[in-house]
Amino acid sequence: MSGADDLHAYYEQGAEVDRLDEPAGQVEFLRTTEVLSEHLPLPPAVVADVGGGPGRYALWLAELGYDVHHRDRVPLHVEQLRGSDAGGRVDSAVCDARALDLQDASVDAVLLLGPLYHLAARTDRVQALAEARRVGRPGALVVAAAISRWAPRLDGVLTQRLYREHPQIRELVDVAETDGLLPPLFPGSFTGNTHRPDDLREEVAAAGLVLEDLVGVEGMSFAVADLGERLTDPVDREVVLEAARAVQRVPELLGLSQHLLAVARVP
Repeated sequence: MSGADDLHAYYEQGAEVDRLDEPAGQVEFLRTTEVLSEHLPLPPAVVADVGGGPGRYALWLAELGYDVHHRDRVPLHVEQLRGSDAGGRVDSAVCDARALDLQDASVDAVLLLGPLYHLAARTDRVQALAEARRVGRPGALVVAAAISRWAPRLDGVLTQRLYREHPQIRELVDVAETDGLLPPLFPGSFTGNTHRPDDLREEVAAAGLVLEDLVGVEGMSFAVADLGERLTDPVDREVVLEAARAVQRVPELLGLSQHLLAVARVP
């Protein structure tokens, strides 16, 4: 099965539509929108949400008054977003991040909150970042997400103990930590590319973008056994987010987060 086939086999199951409602997903969403809010231009600006999945971020942006071009490789995700009420501020289409159907210098910000996960070749990831540069106006914001190189071991193996059902994961993460590629554990399971912080910095620069910030998103919140319960309590919830903020730029701890965010600009 090719990488594209693996991607569709996983996402066409439809589970992504609810993923950000799960405890770890809630922290990911809250922290990602927190970082975005620090850098996005004021609405009504035009934002390209590339690889935007079922559209959770696109809908969030539309509610804030942004005009959004949502693009995703998975037809189901486009269908799911088109079935939502975005108030006419979102247009959605199936599109590859490496060859966007948007005009040069036509948007004020570009979000790549998924494409770098599923492009195994560095040249393809740099191409996706370069496309973001192409469609962004001079000075436009580009925010790219990456999965940390150590997330499969720290989350999948240590926290979720997936080795109980899939013992081969222990060998797979050894390989993944070397070459960055995480193969599927079983047909239809998640597969993707992982990054070291310096890998992400280098790819952003290779695409001709200017890196402004690099942050870890969740910290170690995913390892908290009662995370769902804590998120229902206002004080506990804020403590979880405070901990993630406290370590988000500590160089030695960046890789502990499940996700990294590169904040860059079009020159």
